[in-house]
Amino acid sequence: MSTPLGPRSPFATSAPTAPAGPSAPPAPSAPIDASAPTAGTPSAVLSNRNFRWIAAASLVSMLGDQFTLVALPWLVLQVSGDPLTLGTVMAAMGLPRALLLLVGGAVVDRHAPRRVLLTTHQISAVLLGALALLVATGHASSALIHVFAIALGVTTAFAHPASSALLPRALPAALIRPANGLLMAMRQATMLIGPVAGAALIAHGWHGHTVAGSPAPAATVLRDATGLSWAFAFDACSFALAACALIPVALLAVPSASTASTRPSIAASIAEGLGTLWRDRLLRTLCLYVAAVSLLIGGPLQVALPLLAERQLHGDASTLGLLMAGHGAGVLTGLLLAGWKPDWRVGTLGATVLTIDALAGAVFIALGHATRTWEAIALLAPIGMLAGFVQVAVMSWIQRRVPPRMLGRAMSVLLCIVMGLAPLSAAGAGWLLRIVPTSTVFTVCGAAMLVIVAIGAMATPLRRIEESHAV
Repeated sequence: MSTPLGPRSPFATSAPTAPAGPSAPPAPSAPIDASAPTAGTPSAVLSNRNFRWIAAASLVSMLGDQFTLVALPWLVLQVSGDPLTLGTVMAAMGLPRALLLLVGGAVVDRHAPRRVLLTTHQISAVLLGALALLVATGHASSALIHVFAIALGVTTAFAHPASSALLPRALPAALIRPANGLLMAMRQATMLIGPVAGAALIAHGWHGHTVAGSPAPAATVLRDATGLSWAFAFDACSFALAACALIPVALLAVPSASTASTRPSIAASIAEGLGTLWRDRLLRTLCLYVAAVSLLIGGPLQVALPLLAERQLHGDASTLGLLMAGHGAGVLTGLLLAGWKPDWRVGTLGATVLTIDALAGAVFIALGHATRTWEAIALLAPIGMLAGFVQVAVMSWIQRRVPPRMLGRAMSVLLCIVMGLAPLSAAGAGWLLRIVPTSTVFTVCGAAMLVIVAIGAMATPLRRIEESHAV
């Protein structure tokens, strides 16, 4: 499926960029039967107390995330001016996250996902607050940015499985799909508003500071220091508020396969999760397909899009914000379309995913040749719309197919694929962008995407995936 912009996962719904730990009190079990039939309507979802608290936490944290998604790559470019450094920062965030995601999934299944997510929000607030202070005082060197990227990567390894497992543990099964749709729509609304607001804050908060360790005299003044520091501070506050909103969430009782005395080790839990996915042919096929898409599209987008804004479109942080907002508007439109016409398919769910990704690959090629901001937005918007249309169905399909007690581990495997390969390809794209134009990277990746879609259609069972296979 088409990979969304930024370091988010297409499988994370409730709180995208969060980090980790366990020090919150356990959530009480709600006296509700998770299997009880409930009308899966938006009004039923909104009347659910757990969903309202989860939605509040998600809304504030997702809005703050958009400020950081604009500020971080812009900070790296202002400090270093080097696309390779931008790629290594993304890799520094992604590699520890990928290495620890499976551990994070096992921890989530051992402890309540709410407990893990609550603590990761608290740690995120501290880390981003410290980064804001360093930027404001002119001490945000390239080395320190890498340190913060590693710390955020470690903590998100626990946050993403927790956020993916929280919704099915907090709502009756009949509400999961409409709840996913509402949360994804909220996320895309923040992707429409947040990047523009964050970029405006950065661009209009001009102030210069000498950058520690800058390689050249011409690069010793950090542009947009005040605006960048306020952007990181805003995200820090959003995580603190989100942590408060998660406290009242009560999880549904889920039968456990083991007691504390018979609980397997972390390694055994990880092995059980891997085995569950590998024995399921459709899930295994989907994992391999997502791996290929993340390698070819996810990483290059993280590095090439800021460079497209700066070098090819000759813009600033506001230009990058507009590009991200254009993509977000497209995804929001796709989500609304999915709610209006949920049964629109090109045959099966799998065939729909392949068709949409083929169109996305073609648009990706064209994006590399855009020379005006409006042209790039006009291409990013349909990519987002196509991705948004299938995200709700695919996410809900996975959550319903995996047993509840295995959700943390199963989702961590999928997240590990997405978030582990994208940073590696981001570092590779950063190196490649030193020697070839931005347009070439977009063209090569788009063409490779078309090849992957063709292989998925002709040589795998992916096109035969149906919604009915989730139950």
